[in-house]
Amino acid sequence: MKHLRFSLFFLALLILSSGGCTRLVMPIASSMIPGFTRAFFEECDLKLAEASLPAELKLMEGLLQNDPCNPKILTALCMGFTGYAMVFVEEENPERASRLYLRAKTYGLKAMSIENTGSRQALDQIKKISRKNIEMLFWTTMAWNAWVNLNLDKPAAIGESTLAEACLKRVLEIEPDFYYGAPYVLMGAILAARPKMLGGNAPEAKSYFKKAIALSDGKFLLAQYYFARYYAVRVQDKKLFLTLTQEVAEAEPDDLKEACLINQAVKRKMATLAEMTDELFL
Repeated sequence: MKHLRFSLFFLALLILSSGGCTRLVMPIASSMIPGFTRAFFEECDLKLAEASLPAELKLMEGLLQNDPCNPKILTALCMGFTGYAMVFVEEENPERASRLYLRAKTYGLKAMSIENTGSRQALDQIKKISRKNIEMLFWTTMAWNAWVNLNLDKPAAIGESTLAEACLKRVLEIEPDFYYGAPYVLMGAILAARPKMLGGNAPEAKSYFKKAIALSDGKFLLAQYYFARYYAVRVQDKKLFLTLTQEVAEAEPDDLKEACLINQAVKRKMATLAEMTDELFL
């Protein structure tokens, strides 16, 4: 990740000083973006990731100014801001996380050419997104639904929940096992966290969480964390809660290299959640 950071910095300087050569440099920068996003989620050191990611994201926003419709850069920014908000910001500062999720969503919608459209037109376009664009669709879905969940007390979020869930349903249609079953995890969290009047359904949520855990053989720890935090607490299943917290405590984050950062963050979050057991269960 350190090598990649210096490479991106060098490219940013080169683009800013290249003048008429920008068109020659941008393809090189774009080709490095997938490596950046992989390196981010493979990083196991939380402090290193938290300290370095904001600078990387600002560098990519600088690259975007020279190629504002580049889908690779837009997708990477959506992915980066979503991951940063989810891993480092949401629990400590929900308002800031909400702004970061909106920023990520905006980049994702632009990557899919859905920005600045009416709801009906956006819904039609979402339904037509193909499997080749699964990455941009998934991270837009993550950002959008996370923003909705943080703002359920606001009419704007309720109004956009239909489109956000339409994105998730499309992901589940074309590749439900994407990123170790994360779409199942997200749907489970939505169904478990929301009241019935807003579409909540605890039994269905449980089935989605179980699918996600089985898909990664229990190695994608976000599934256990959301299962405990949203489902077990809601239905007051203390036995399940304690089982899930123990599984995460005993897990090795790098058993799933591609999601080591998320797993490491989940272990920390789950430990904090476990300390609240007596408060969460009556």
